[in-house]
Amino acid sequence: MSLLSRRTTASFYRTRSFIASRFFRTSVAADTKETGLYGFDHLKTPKGFQRFVDDAIERAGELVNSISKRPSSAEIVRAMDEISDTVCSVVDSAELCRHTHPDREFIEEATKAATRMDEYLHYLNTNDILYKAVIKAEQESDALTEEAQRAAHHLRLDFEKGGIHLSAEKLEVVNNLNVNISHLCHKFNENITGDPGYVDIYPATRIPKRLHHLAKPIYRPASGASRMGSRAEMREMGYQIATDPGTLSSILQWASDAEVRRMAYAKGNSVPHANLDILDKLMAARHELAQLVGCKSYAEFAVRQNMASSPDIVTSFLLEMSEVVRAKADEEFEAIRNFKKELTGQLFEDLEPWDEMYYTAMMKSQTYSLESSVASYFPLVQCIEGLKVLVESLFGATLHSISPTPGESWHPDVIKLSLNHPEEGDLGFLYLDLYSRKGKYPGFAHFAVRGGRKISEAEYQLPVVALVCNFSNSSDPSMTRLSHWELETLFHEFGHALHSLLSRTEYQHFSGTRVALDLAETPSNLFEYYAWDYRVLKTFAKHYSTGEIIPEKLVESMRGAKSMFAATELQRQVFYAMIDQRLFGSSPPRDTISVVAELKRHHTSWKHVEGTHWHTRFSHLLNYGAGYYSYLYAKCFSATIWQKLCQEDPLSPTTGTALRTKFFQHGGAKDPVILLSNLVGDGIIRRCDGGVMPDITALCEEMKLGQVAR
Repeated sequence: MSLLSRRTTASFYRTRSFIASRFFRTSVAADTKETGLYGFDHLKTPKGFQRFVDDAIERAGELVNSISKRPSSAEIVRAMDEISDTVCSVVDSAELCRHTHPDREFIEEATKAATRMDEYLHYLNTNDILYKAVIKAEQESDALTEEAQRAAHHLRLDFEKGGIHLSAEKLEVVNNLNVNISHLCHKFNENITGDPGYVDIYPATRIPKRLHHLAKPIYRPASGASRMGSRAEMREMGYQIATDPGTLSSILQWASDAEVRRMAYAKGNSVPHANLDILDKLMAARHELAQLVGCKSYAEFAVRQNMASSPDIVTSFLLEMSEVVRAKADEEFEAIRNFKKELTGQLFEDLEPWDEMYYTAMMKSQTYSLESSVASYFPLVQCIEGLKVLVESLFGATLHSISPTPGESWHPDVIKLSLNHPEEGDLGFLYLDLYSRKGKYPGFAHFAVRGGRKISEAEYQLPVVALVCNFSNSSDPSMTRLSHWELETLFHEFGHALHSLLSRTEYQHFSGTRVALDLAETPSNLFEYYAWDYRVLKTFAKHYSTGEIIPEKLVESMRGAKSMFAATELQRQVFYAMIDQRLFGSSPPRDTISVVAELKRHHTSWKHVEGTHWHTRFSHLLNYGAGYYSYLYAKCFSATIWQKLCQEDPLSPTTGTALRTKFFQHGGAKDPVILLSNLVGDGIIRRCDGGVMPDITALCEEMKLGQVAR
C-alpha cells in the first residue's frame, strides 16, 4: 500500500492504527470526564466520525501547506510523519470500530469515515508537492538523523509504489487499478462469507452428538412406509451442516463416517466457485499494476522492499524448505496410512485428504494420554496473569488494570491495562476485547490503536494497542477456560502487542510492527514458544478448582503430541507460500486449479481431490499477496532467537533486556538484518544474490529435519 495508507502485519490482517496526540487522553489518574471511543473526544457519538474526518483533513492540509514552503529536510520528514499520524488516526480507529463495535450506527459512520479518508489518501498519495519535498529531504540527508534518513527513503519508495513518478496518463491507470483491486478483494471476502457451502447428511445417526450443535435438522420423505402410516406421512431426519472453515474442521476431526468426511471436504473445498473468476481478475490487475511501475511481476512489486528483495530468493528458500521437510513429512504420511489400515482392516484402501484430521487426532490421543481437561489448567483469568508474568520477568514492568474514561470503551467486557515501568513510568496502553459476540470480527488480531512517536524533546506519544480475541463467553467470566491452542494464540498476539508497546521510534512511520513484512511475525512466533515451556507455564497455569499447578508430565505429553505431525504442517505452509508466489509471479496462470493441483503433488505428500479449489478461500492472497512466505521466515528467525537467546532461561531479565533494547524498541527504524544480527549474532540470516533468507539450522534441529547441503 502507498505512502499514507494503513499497513497490515500478519494473519489477517493485524491492523495497525496511529492516533495523533492532540486527540488522545493519556491520563491514568481517575477522571470522570466523559470522552469518546479510544479517548477521542470526537467519538462520543457515531456522528462524531464526521467531525473527526473534517479535523484530520484540515490539520493535514495545514501540514501540506507548510511543506510547500520548502522547509528544512528535518521539518519535511517530521511534517510528513504527522500527516500520516493524523490521517491514520481516523482510518484505523474506524477499522477497529467496524470490526468490534456492537452499535450498528457506529459501524456505519466508521465505514463512511473510512471511505472519505480513502478518497483523501488518494489526494495525498498523488500530491506532487509532497513527493518532491520527500526527494529533497532524501537528497539532503546529511542534515538528518539516521532514522530520518531511513524515513525519507521509505517515503519516496512508498510514493513511487503508487506510481506518482509516472506520466499523468499512466498514473490514472494505476489509480483505477488500485480501486479495482480493492473492489475485487472486498468481493472475494464477501463471497467467502456468503457462500460457506452446505451438505445434507442422512440419516441423522451418521453425525456424532458432539457435532449436533453445528448442524441444522432437516427432513425428507422416508424410503418406505411403516405400520403407523403411509410413506407420505413418514419423514426421515438428517442434518444440514455448513462447510465454513471452522465447522469443516470439526467435521473432519470428529465424524467417524468416512463418507460424511468426504462429502464435507469436497464441498468445503469447492466454494465459493465465484472466486475463481475474481481471483483471475485480481491476478491480472495486480500484474498490470506491477508492470506499470517497472516490475516484472506483482511478486517483485510486493517483495523488493522486504529482506528477501526478490521473488527468486523467496522461491529458492521455499524450494529448500520443501526438500528439507519432505522425508519426514512422507514418514508421517506413511504412519497415518498404516494406522488407518490397522484400524479399518482395509489393507488396500488409500489415505485420503479428508482422513488426515480424523486419524491424526486419534493417533495423538492414543500415543499421549492427553487429559480431556487440559483446559482446566488454563482459566482465562490465570492466562492474563501469565501475560503479567512475562512482562515483569523479562522487562521489569507491570500490567495494571485501569478504568477506562466514560465513553472510551466500546463494550462492557473490554479491559484496559497500562504497561508501567517503575523507573520510566507508563510505556503504553493495552485494550483487551476477549470474548466472542455477535457481529464482532470472528478471529484473533492485534490492532495498534496508536503508534509511538517523539513529539518534542520532553514529550513522547505513547503507543496504544488492542488485542481482539474470541474466547467463549459464559455468564461467569471467571469460569472461562482456554484450550492450549487458544493460549498459544493469545501469546502470539501478545508478542505483536509487546513489539508495539515497547517501541520507542522517533517517527510513527516505524513504530512497533511497522517493519518489513518478512520480519513482522517474528515477535509473535517467538512468544508462542513461551506458551509451550513448562518453566513459564508453571508460573500461572493452575487448575481452576484445586489450584494445582499444571503437571510437568502433562506438558511433556502436549509437546509430544504437537511434534507428531509437525513436518506435515510445515510442508502445508510451504505449499501455501508456493501458491502465493506462483499466482502473483511473472506469468499469472490462466487455470489456477491446475496450478494449485500441480503444486500440491510436487510439494506435499497428499493427493489433490479433483473438482476442488481450496484456494478460493485463501484470503491471505488478498492482504498477503506474494508475502505469505513471511510466516516461514518468521518461523525460522524465531527458532534461532529462542535457541540462542531464550531457551536457557526464558524469563531472564537479561533475555528481556536484549529483546527490548536490540529488537522491539527500534520497530522499523533500523535495517531488520542489523536488528537480527545484533540480537543473536551470526547464524540467523544468509545473504543471497542481494537479498536475505533465514538460516534454517535451528528450525531443522528443533524439528529433527535433515538439512540440504549448501
